[in-house]
Amino acid sequence: MNNTSSTHSKTIGYLLWIFGFFGAHRFYYGRRVSGIIWMLTFGLFLVGWIVDLFLIPKMDREADLKFTSGPIDYSVAWVLQTFLGIFGIHRFYMGKWVTGIIWALTGGLVGIGYAWDYCTLNQQVDERNREYLSLNEVA
Repeated sequence: MNNTSSTHSKTIGYLLWIFGFFGAHRFYYGRRVSGIIWMLTFGLFLVGWIVDLFLIPKMDREADLKFTSGPIDYSVAWVLQTFLGIFGIHRFYMGKWVTGIIWALTGGLVGIGYAWDYCTLNQQVDERNREYLSLNEVA
C-alpha cells in the first residue's frame, strides 16, 4: 500500500504458473480465494490457467502496490514455503523460530499449517516488513 518497489517477481510468478492449475501463482500474488478455486477446479478446468498466462503481469503490479517491501523477500519466502514448507524453513527465514521448530517437528502441523501458510504467507511477510520499517523509523 505504501510502496512502489517490486515485492514480487514475474519470473517466480511464471514458474509457479507452470503448476498454476493448483493455484500456486494465485496464492503467490495474494489471491487466496481464486487460488483455492484454482486448486479445487484444476485451474478452472485449465481454461483459467491458460488465461492467467496473460494476467500475471497485472497480478504482479497489483501485488507490488499491495504489499510492503523490506528485508524479508516475498519470492524467497514463497520458494522456501513451496519446496521446504513442511520443515518450517520459510518460518525460520522470517524470524519465526518457535513456529519454525514446531513446523519442523510436526511436518507443518501435519499439513494443515502448510496449507494455512499458503493462504497467509504474503500477509505474514508484509507484517514482518512493516515491523522492521516501524522499528527503523523509531531508531
